[in-house]
Amino acid sequence: MRNIALKAGSRPPWVGLAAAVWVEIAAGNAYNFPLYSPALKSVLGYNQQQLTILGVANDIGESVGLLPGIACNKFPPWAVLLVGVVLCFLGYGVIWLTVSQTITGLPYWVLWIALVVATNSNAWFGTAVLVTNMRNFPLSRGTVSGILKGYAGIAAAIYTVLYNMVLQNSATTLLLFLALGIPLICLVTTYFIRACTPASGEDSSEHGHFVFTQAASVFLAIYVVAISITSDYFSLSDALSYILVAIMVVFMLSPLAIPVKMTLFPATKKRIRSAGSSDSLAQEGGDSTQTDPLLTPSSSAAYLGSFYETEDFSDVEILLAIGEGAVKEKRRPRRGEDFKLGEAFVKADFWLLWFVYFLGVGAGVTVLNNLAQIGVALGVNDTTELLCLFSLCNFAGRLGSGVLSEHYVRSKAIPRTVWITCTHIMMILTFLLYASALSGTLYAATVLLGVCCGVIYSLMVPTASELFGLKHFGLIYNFIVLGNPIGALLFSGLLAGTLYDAEATKQGSSTCIGAECFRLTFLVLAGVCGLGTILSIILTIRIRPVYQMLYAGGSFRVPQASDR
Repeated sequence: MRNIALKAGSRPPWVGLAAAVWVEIAAGNAYNFPLYSPALKSVLGYNQQQLTILGVANDIGESVGLLPGIACNKFPPWAVLLVGVVLCFLGYGVIWLTVSQTITGLPYWVLWIALVVATNSNAWFGTAVLVTNMRNFPLSRGTVSGILKGYAGIAAAIYTVLYNMVLQNSATTLLLFLALGIPLICLVTTYFIRACTPASGEDSSEHGHFVFTQAASVFLAIYVVAISITSDYFSLSDALSYILVAIMVVFMLSPLAIPVKMTLFPATKKRIRSAGSSDSLAQEGGDSTQTDPLLTPSSSAAYLGSFYETEDFSDVEILLAIGEGAVKEKRRPRRGEDFKLGEAFVKADFWLLWFVYFLGVGAGVTVLNNLAQIGVALGVNDTTELLCLFSLCNFAGRLGSGVLSEHYVRSKAIPRTVWITCTHIMMILTFLLYASALSGTLYAATVLLGVCCGVIYSLMVPTASELFGLKHFGLIYNFIVLGNPIGALLFSGLLAGTLYDAEATKQGSSTCIGAECFRLTFLVLAGVCGLGTILSIILTIRIRPVYQMLYAGGSFRVPQASDR
């Protein structure tokens, strides 16, 4: 990994986290597909399967992040963000030109590629801020992941509010905002999202800052849902709508209160250094820039020694063998150390985590991509409420799972995959609830599914970093996220789209009405989550010793990483 200039001091990581909140909301622009997909269908005359395949393009672009993962180890965050800005402008610009009929006659495949390009900006945005902030706060990975992915989860509700109250329910205007507004927001934040000297993570003020950020996100979520429901049931004047949206923006800016407070009321405390550690932490209040490796290994040989003392050969025997030339010094990393992607490929735990994620998120994104059609089939014509409800609950799942798993992993060394297992079980019940199509179950099932998708997505992030390290985390994380578009292709494009069109053909229309439109799809997805439950249980049993080692002292210990 190349050397990158680290911003020293206590404030820069929090400034970066506050800016990352806006980038994560911007990176949620793929959630807008249900808002403008009806316009694609009506203006361009597509059938449901064609529209579903465009939904797959939406998921492919959002989730294919191998290049951003590689770039995060070679370039500073601003460069990675800049690529996302260009992709967002180009992709959504082409879609806007098509839907506004400024350009006519574009082939279907061109629009498909444009959607992939547009939503691929999310991979660049999300990878840049997630990897940077996980490295800036290496001892609070679950909390940071929950906060950032929580804001990404509430993005759909924020866009829905903008769509209803500012953009006047115009799909064309929404696409123009995505093509111009989102790139502008991310350009402004590029200066503030920087690699910093890692925060210590052990002082009480840092815990308080995280609690404040979490509370601010909860208030934002509640407020967004409240004004969304209000605008649906009451006619609001333009002036009042703009005022309500302005208050929402203030809530979005609230994480900046932390660095402002640190500037006005600087803390005078000493940093704690671990005995024997080679890590050097910057002094408080300094804002100088230094050039160091982006990640420096901390000593935890004592913890690793107790964990690996059951290996066939002792450390002394290995050292003697090295001295005699019997074996080479270089060895494969163990779970908890830094893995390269190729090294992770040969680990069963990696593929168990990949399939657990793929089955859960693939099933969830199938419903999200077809949410508008599911609503119409079950008698709900205005699906903006469903999307807003899903977004709120997705946010709750992301933020809540980060807090809950962080508490139990520190206090009892319980693997985060325990909560993923519980989530898969809940998803089985959720899809059976969808399939029943009883009165009122649509909203209840959407609530549960939103929470479940949020939990799985949020917990995969720190789990991957704990098992396979932070050095190549961007690449490993983005490879696991490939389960999203693959799941969308199989479960949404091939399964749900085909069954929907077959049922619509029976009814002699392009629009399917009734519970049978998606019932078989929901039953298959329930079975998929059953398989996910089994794999998640196996993974949890396998990695329990790793978590007992990593959190042996009640807080995360970074294993010694070899230079490879």
